[in-house]
Amino acid sequence: MDHYADDYEGFEDFDRLALDRSGQAEAFDAIGDRYDEAFPHKDGQVSAGQWLADALAPGSRVLDVGCGTGLPTGRQLVEAGHELVGIDISPGMLALARENVPAATFHQADIVDLRAGGRYGPGGARDLGEFDAIVAFFSLLMLPRPEIPYALRALRGLLRPGGLLALAMVEADVDDFALPFLGNSVRVSGYLRDELRRVVRDAGFEIAAEDSHSYAPASTDVPPEIQLYLHCRRSV
Repeated sequence: MDHYADDYEGFEDFDRLALDRSGQAEAFDAIGDRYDEAFPHKDGQVSAGQWLADALAPGSRVLDVGCGTGLPTGRQLVEAGHELVGIDISPGMLALARENVPAATFHQADIVDLRAGGRYGPGGARDLGEFDAIVAFFSLLMLPRPEIPYALRALRGLLRPGGLLALAMVEADVDDFALPFLGNSVRVSGYLRDELRRVVRDAGFEIAAEDSHSYAPASTDVPPEIQLYLHCRRSV
């Protein structure tokens, strides 16, 4: 058995995952296109997306986990000549993504659906297949902290050997913390950078490079944050 099998079935809150995140989806449905207005000038995200676009062979398959509106990353990768598949739990965000990046394919799915045997995971009814790279920009922070290692291993299972992962998180020592967000409430988790590196490596990834940016959203109800970008490769 692969040492990095996702083992999602062993996660004690497995049966509650979809229910727990229904509130997150509703919040992002309500936020809609205000998200891009509240988070302009995504220099760090654009830079990390460019690293991935340049590192891949032309026509590579890329999965965007928590694709949101498809901007800027989905459009950036499609314009670079790659085949993009995006997932998100918010129907409202997916509707915007389909308008913004019509050449990509999008599915309403939770990250737990990507596990082995999950609806969109290996062996599932709508198996998405293997990918050359995965983008997870600020999507894993929407999970309770105990679930994040399982989610990373599930993503690893979708990558071809040597496949790339571009990961972005907000540096914060919090677990399932309720945060006011554009007039709604979302629950977020995070790590300090040394622990984030350990969690990523333990899930079966090598960290090739990293970057950090101080980012101040345009919204007044969200404080400035430190964004961490990790450029990773699936370990053999």
